[in-house]
Amino acid sequence: MKLPYAEPYRIKMVEPIRQSTKEERENWISEAHYNLFNLESDKVFIDLLTDSGTGAMSDRQWGALMTGDESYAGSRSFQELYQSVNKITGYRYLLPTHQGRAAENVLFSVLVKDGDIVPGNSHFDTTKGHIEFRKAHAIDCTIDEAFDTELIHPFKGNIDLVKLEKVYQTYPKEKIPFCLITITCNTSGGQPVSLENIKAVRDLSNKYGIPVYFDSARFAENAYFIKQREDGQQNRTIKEICKEIFSYGDGMTMSSKKDGLVNIGGFIALNNEEIFRKASNFTIIYEGFITYGGLSGRDMAALAVGLDEATEFGYLESRISQVEYLGNQLIEMGIPVQRPIGGHAVFVDALKFLPNVKREEFPAQTLAVEIYKEAGIRGVEIGAILADRDPETRENRYPKTEFVRLAIPRRTYTNNHMDYIAAALKNVFDRRNEISSGYKISWESEIMRHFTVKLDKA
Repeated sequence: MKLPYAEPYRIKMVEPIRQSTKEERENWISEAHYNLFNLESDKVFIDLLTDSGTGAMSDRQWGALMTGDESYAGSRSFQELYQSVNKITGYRYLLPTHQGRAAENVLFSVLVKDGDIVPGNSHFDTTKGHIEFRKAHAIDCTIDEAFDTELIHPFKGNIDLVKLEKVYQTYPKEKIPFCLITITCNTSGGQPVSLENIKAVRDLSNKYGIPVYFDSARFAENAYFIKQREDGQQNRTIKEICKEIFSYGDGMTMSSKKDGLVNIGGFIALNNEEIFRKASNFTIIYEGFITYGGLSGRDMAALAVGLDEATEFGYLESRISQVEYLGNQLIEMGIPVQRPIGGHAVFVDALKFLPNVKREEFPAQTLAVEIYKEAGIRGVEIGAILADRDPETRENRYPKTEFVRLAIPRRTYTNNHMDYIAAALKNVFDRRNEISSGYKISWESEIMRHFTVKLDKA
């Protein structure tokens, strides 16, 4: 008989987690003003808030931690990280940062100014926040297929070239500092971008003289989908595909807490020496010296190993197969999710799950709270609260989709946990018609409100 799939690792250390009662959870979420970010972690049984920095490191990474070089300037650990990044991306210049949004802050301080236009595929929250904080505008050019959750399309993260060219034709070149390609595209459901589309965006951008940058937090997962789904890519290694992806860009930002397989860290990688010099000044101001940028030597050493491990097929197959395992269970139960299943998370379609909850009462947030109360599972809303207010009109923005993202930490939970999650969602789904009201905002910050927002029952 054919041997069943088995994870390419074994468990060496475990961390206890505590189950709570439904009464406890209802009290805790009320005290947290119905914002799952406000919960203390020991009040969560299975934490799917994010896959950012929540995974488990390998024995090789823990070993690298012990040999980290903590020299202030020019440490050996920086050289190890540089060699790893250069091997995978081909980029000549590297600036470490303490995490991905810090990389955005440094690079956008150089490139983005008042009145600029930054087109791309469904910019994520911190990315859009950094753009709008500088009084610039992010324009979503994602293909329309991405917003039909039932439609099967292999690359729902793709940029619509017609939409992109319209941006290039509408605004002067001087107002478009770059096109940003997010791989994989988190906001549209962890959906990949095809190699063909990346190359086409590069060619179109060259025609108009516009640079191309990558938001690369999940670049290895994107390369996995290219290998699995795109014609002519099946016999290539993940590292070969990654090298070609980055050859079509001028640089990248990276949240290393995702496909770097570490708990903290980020970086900027570039080919342009002038931009590197300018960004170096902001790195020194905001982060630290240019050869550590807010990271310890041991963190850089672990990241160098993590990037190598994350770009191996066996690891990626294990990681993405577990996400698909959960997603397929939900599909079999009739629960509406973004299809096909993305690389790092299952995105539950809250508009179809809770049709009786008004948009202005935030159905995705309502569903996320119900899932927590049901089973102690913490997900996150990717909907109107995250979409924030229009910076000019201050009206709520209502995106085309309202998701609850169940982000799966890397090498952390077993499939028994996935079974538990699926059963919990089925229980909520079975009583969905009893849920007819959601929440209203009682307090919010001026930008990126979803992290700290306070809610009351509507």
